[in-house]
Amino acid sequence: MSIFVTGVGVALPGADSAAELAAALHPVGTVDPAADLGKKGLRYKDRATQLGLVAARRVLTDAGLLRDGTLTADGTRVAVLVSSNLGNVDTACRVARTIAEEGTRGLSPMDTPNASSNIIASEIAIRFGLHGPNLMVCNGPASGIDAMRWATALLRSGRADQAVVVGVEPDNEIVRALVGGPVADGGAALVLEHAGAARSRGATVHAVIGGHTRGADVAAGFREVAAGESAGIAGWYASGAAAKALPADLPGHDLAATWGELSGALGVVQAAAAIGGFGAGTAGPVCLVAGSDEDDGSAALVLRPPSPPASGPGAV
Repeated sequence: MSIFVTGVGVALPGADSAAELAAALHPVGTVDPAADLGKKGLRYKDRATQLGLVAARRVLTDAGLLRDGTLTADGTRVAVLVSSNLGNVDTACRVARTIAEEGTRGLSPMDTPNASSNIIASEIAIRFGLHGPNLMVCNGPASGIDAMRWATALLRSGRADQAVVVGVEPDNEIVRALVGGPVADGGAALVLEHAGAARSRGATVHAVIGGHTRGADVAAGFREVAAGESAGIAGWYASGAAAKALPADLPGHDLAATWGELSGALGVVQAAAAIGGFGAGTAGPVCLVAGSDEDDGSAALVLRPPSPPASGPGAV
C-alpha cells in the first residue's frame, strides 16, 4: 500500500512554508501562536503545545482537511502522532521543584496537565476533533522519523485513513541548559495518507514514503534504504556526526546547523524541507537520517518526489 504525504506545515522562526525551509533561511523573529490561532484557549498551554497547534493547523489546512475551521474528514479516522523530546520539560521541572519546596498543595491545577508527556498530541486532537489513534513519541534523536514510521504502520493496518505527524521543540532556559545551546523553538507537520483515501478526495501529493530502517549504524542504514531505490538517492538530510557518515558526493543538508537543536522535531522538519526541495526541482528520492552512531540508535527514511513533479498539480 502506497503512503503519500498530502500536507505539509512549517512553524519555525522566519520559515512559514516548506519552500522557505528548503531555502535554508536564517531564523528571524519568533512564531506567534496567537496570530495563527487567536488568543482564546492558549493562556494555560505551554510553549511546545502552542507551537504544535500552529503546525497542526497549518498542515491540516494545506492538506484540505480543515476549511474555515471545519474538519472535512471523518475525525475518528485521523490519527495524531507527535514527536518531542523536550516539549514539556520546563513544566515537569517546575512541577518537581514546587513539590520539593511546597508539597503538592503548591501545585496549580492549570499547570499539572502540562506535566504529562502526551499533552501536545492530546491537545491537537481535542482542538481539531481528531479522534483516531493518538501517540506521543519521545525516544531521542530518531523520534521524528520513528513517528513517521508509526504513522505508516497505522495507515497500512487500517487503523486510520490520515495521520497528522508533528515534530516540535520549544526554546527556553531549562531546555538550553539540558542541550547546551539554542533550540529551534518550532517545528513542522505532515499529513500522511494511504493511497485509497487520497484518491477518494482528490488530494494533492507532495511526496511518497519510501523505505525506512532503524539500527545502530548510520552508514549501514543509509545503504539499506538506498538499495531499494532503483533511480538512486539524489541527496540526504542529516545533522552532526551522522552527516559525516553519509556519502560526500551527494548533496547534503544539515538543518540543525541553521535552526539550532531540533531533537525530536528533526525527522519531521527534514521531511518538510525535502518537500520544499521537490518543489524547487529535486528530481530524485532523498534520504532522511536522524540520530548518529553516538546515540542509542538512528533511523533512516526515504522520501520520494511525487509524479508529476511537485511544481504542478499532484496526482494520485
